[in-house]
Amino acid sequence: MSEYRFHLQKYRPGSKAVCPGCGRKTCFTRYIDEERQISFPDNVGKCDHINSCGYHYTPKEYFSDNPTVKETLTGKDGYGNGISTVIKPVVKPSPKPLPQISYLPYDWVEQSMQRFDINPLYQYLTTETGKEKTDRLFNLYKVGTSKMWNGATVFWQIDRNGNVRAGKIMGYDAKTGHRIKQPFNQVSWVHSVRKIPDFHMKQCLFGEHLLADASSSARTVGIVESEKTALVASLFIPDLVWLATGGMHGSFNSEAIQVLSGREVVLFPDLKATDKWQRKAGMLQSICKSATCSDLLEEMATDEQREAGLDIADFLLMEDTPQMILQKMIQRNPTLQLLIDELDLALVE
Repeated sequence: MSEYRFHLQKYRPGSKAVCPGCGRKTCFTRYIDEERQISFPDNVGKCDHINSCGYHYTPKEYFSDNPTVKETLTGKDGYGNGISTVIKPVVKPSPKPLPQISYLPYDWVEQSMQRFDINPLYQYLTTETGKEKTDRLFNLYKVGTSKMWNGATVFWQIDRNGNVRAGKIMGYDAKTGHRIKQPFNQVSWVHSVRKIPDFHMKQCLFGEHLLADASSSARTVGIVESEKTALVASLFIPDLVWLATGGMHGSFNSEAIQVLSGREVVLFPDLKATDKWQRKAGMLQSICKSATCSDLLEEMATDEQREAGLDIADFLLMEDTPQMILQKMIQRNPTLQLLIDELDLALVE
């Protein structure tokens, strides 16, 4: 028997728990009462990682923090006489309620859906696919224009119930369609720019509001990483409902994907991200009618393309469309655009 009444529990398989300090598993040893008259709460104990964590909450500290008389324990003093020790029973504090999800006014979405002429991503997609298709795409996905960075794109995250969860602002190059990351990464959030106090953002999938359309209920859902990729894929492969996670991790979590319950889903990861997304596909398989992770890009990509981390949009845009060919002709001879406007000509594909 231990010399001390309250001591660290002796090790046995499964006896170590998650440390309340650092959160690491199987590294926390709890204190026990040798006379078995009290069960200490789960946070009374010591972490094995003394240097990196250092968590150590002793019975003495516990008694000091809990002086209220609730339970009487009997013991012996140094002379063998019975004594009474008063200890507050284990009372776990009530968990703090999770903050409510914050939403943005839908009016802001509508106000942003103008001045597409200064939006670099709109300019790029117009060159690639034409103004009519790009207009339809921006209206379908509720993509807006910001005053930041000379007309940066606003990707609104609108959930299936029509609530505006967030607005991601991103800068693009009008000629290449690539993100602007130099001299700094042009990315921000509407609630940050507007300085909304105590905003509790809970992201949803970009394009999630499309799932509320009854006509999409029987269509397979395609999931990609970037918002721009979802737009491009929607143009070239309209049979699928294209959604984006907004990044490698973004809204790709167990809570956000609940909206895909009962749907047929295909993941289209960027090159070099296939293994990670295949592991994440397990979350979907438990709630979806079917869920697979496409390795099509991995099979067809060259080493150079794989190293560059291309996505499905990059491959879809590799072959010139009639609109792309026309735009290149106009760039070589700008008077061609004047002729088209004068004669009210339309491209026939």
